[in-house]
Amino acid sequence: MNGLLPRSSGITLPTLIVLADSRAQRRFLEFFAVTSRNAHTRRAYARAAGEFPAWCETRGVASIPGVQPLHVAAWVEQLGSAVSVLTVKQRLAGVRHLFDWLVTG
Repeated sequence: MNGLLPRSSGITLPTLIVLADSRAQRRFLEFFAVTSRNAHTRRAYARAAGEFPAWCETRGVASIPGVQPLHVAAWVEQLGSAVSVLTVKQRLAGVRHLFDWLVTG
């Protein structure tokens, strides 16, 4: 990733991000460094930012531009059967803020 992360950082980027161009990769990392000063919020958003792309990959979405609103809706529906409504809202907020950040950058 062009040296943005040291190999020993322990951070694993989602495949959709790894396959993206370097600008998208940088924006992904900046999202966690810039958008929230609260460690708990960053951690929650990081969880969502890891889970949603992984979910997309298992459904054949091969790139960030390939993610469509129907993917998000299906993910939310599935997530709602496994976790509380508040958890769904928190994770959806994380994904929404992440994609807003990627698009507006």
